[in-house]
Amino acid sequence: MNTPVRASALSVHTLDAAGHGRWDAFVAACPQASFFHRAGWQTVLERAFGHPTWFMYAQQDGRIEAVLPLAEIKSRLFGHSLSALPFCVQGGVAGDNPVARAALDQAAQALAAKLGVDHLEYRHREAQHPDWPASLRYATFRKPLSAEVEQNLLAIPRKQRAMIRKGISASLTSVVDNDLDRFYHAYASSVHRLGTPVFGRRYFATLQQVFGDDCELMSVRHGHNTVCAVLSFYFRGDVLPYYGGGGDAARRLAGNDFMYWELMRRACERGCTGFDFGRSKLGTGSFDFKKNWGFEAQPLRYEYQLHRAVAVPDNSPLNPKFRLFIRLWRALPLAVANRLGPHIVRNLG
Repeated sequence: MNTPVRASALSVHTLDAAGHGRWDAFVAACPQASFFHRAGWQTVLERAFGHPTWFMYAQQDGRIEAVLPLAEIKSRLFGHSLSALPFCVQGGVAGDNPVARAALDQAAQALAAKLGVDHLEYRHREAQHPDWPASLRYATFRKPLSAEVEQNLLAIPRKQRAMIRKGISASLTSVVDNDLDRFYHAYASSVHRLGTPVFGRRYFATLQQVFGDDCELMSVRHGHNTVCAVLSFYFRGDVLPYYGGGGDAARRLAGNDFMYWELMRRACERGCTGFDFGRSKLGTGSFDFKKNWGFEAQPLRYEYQLHRAVAVPDNSPLNPKFRLFIRLWRALPLAVANRLGPHIVRNLG
């Protein structure tokens, strides 16, 4: 007579360096997981910003059943938070097992209380805690890619195609060279024009080091001059342009339009099946730009469990209280803004 094998109890653990491979294998196969659930973000957040992290996973019978990446930001200016995940589009619990999901959720809430944070934040596509306060200011944009380059071009609305052809007519060229200096100058110039602090070079260098071939830099050139540049992630057949920008020449030559088309074209030739345009705030030029490409906005729901805070935080540049700061920041010389910016933006999340 065979003795029945009893299933082991579900347990919650915190990720260490030795477990990155198992974690990423789970994330790659989990429908609810995104690029922003990858274990490498633990390294990025700790190494580039010095933020404490708790990447939790629920395990049963030696198998990971759900994951929850968390990071803490403690700032005198912007408050004290525990989030899944700062600087990322998405986060929150990923996994099919409802018992495992609940165990991680409870562990995160207990950790938030222990740390004495102002709030706990989950970044989801769909409601997980309808009773929690939520922010609906962001939407994301994604659509499938055709296997044929020309079909992807024809799927772009006519007016937007005209802008792409303007860039082509201007003899713009694209190159994947992973040159951080070229990218950083283009990106920092763009961010400064918007009046917001820029990330430091160290952050982007860390992204390159941690994610390797899944983190790519592409620049657009007019002759020998860099017009604009973009940093993109690759995950499960999708390309995700995440940080991009350019200067006056990009606007004059339709450089950004050309750049995103070139990224789409290259992704198609690489065998990618989806183009994820990332998130944008409602009511912004970036939001309208992506809609002009024929993408439909897909709302994001950021949920907050308030601990010491009495209201959902709003550190967005659209907040009226930051208008004076933005105006003053634009007036700073670019070199000064690039020195000061990383010390501020690391606390925004």
